[in-house]
Amino acid sequence: MIESVANAQIKQLIKLRKKPKERWKQGLFLAEGWKLAKEAVELGMAKKLYVTQIGLELWKEMVEKQKEESKKDTRLVNVSLEVVSDTIFANITDMISPQGILALVKMPCYDIESIFLQEKANLLFLEEIRDPGNLGTIFRTAECAGINGIILSNGCVDIFNPKVVRATMGTILRMPFVYVQDFILAMKRAKEYKIQIFGAHLKGKQNFFLENYQGKTAFLIGNEANGMTEKASLTADVLVKIPMEGHSESLNASIAASLIMYEAYRQKLFAGKI
Repeated sequence: MIESVANAQIKQLIKLRKKPKERWKQGLFLAEGWKLAKEAVELGMAKKLYVTQIGLELWKEMVEKQKEESKKDTRLVNVSLEVVSDTIFANITDMISPQGILALVKMPCYDIESIFLQEKANLLFLEEIRDPGNLGTIFRTAECAGINGIILSNGCVDIFNPKVVRATMGTILRMPFVYVQDFILAMKRAKEYKIQIFGAHLKGKQNFFLENYQGKTAFLIGNEANGMTEKASLTADVLVKIPMEGHSESLNASIAASLIMYEAYRQKLFAGKI
């Protein structure tokens, strides 16, 4: 059992929790909680698990149950485990009420061209999304609404931020995504693949319910406070507006994204294109 914060592994975990540059340098991030840890192991992405003593007992129970259900599946059995004291776990966790399990996970790697080449491309372009909760919620909702790729500007919050990772509820392990240096160029490249880009904008002239999203589509969502940049709005094919009552100036970015994604999902579902 690791009981010292001076342990090299614990130092590494603390750096990965706190420093985005360290995560990207090592190609590793932390996934905390039972659901995320178990899924990371099952997908072959977890390098190691760190558990408290109670967490270890619960993990053993889960492994035994898994063995009964699928005797050929040995992924949960063979994963490397390290037990740490409760005090040490409190140093590596980012949760207020930790569950006693944390996975050290290899970052997934995707190619933007492969995302654009999808026959039924249904994408998101996210520009300067800064709030971890918003980004995680957008990822989670995107998967539910049939999105199959997400392109992020470099100004977006780090997707491997522990708060974002938790908010994705596992989507981060499955959803193809890339950060791009030149966001406008990436939008122009998407258009070369016949992907039509719809931007959610307060000055959009068309009600978003009235557009056709049944082809290859991408939805552009801008920064929470300032919306999308002028360059991005000019690059989009169509600017659409979400109708609103009352006196609020705008919707939360994740809510706006959800509404548009689900309208596209509704159209494609009823047209038999999903």
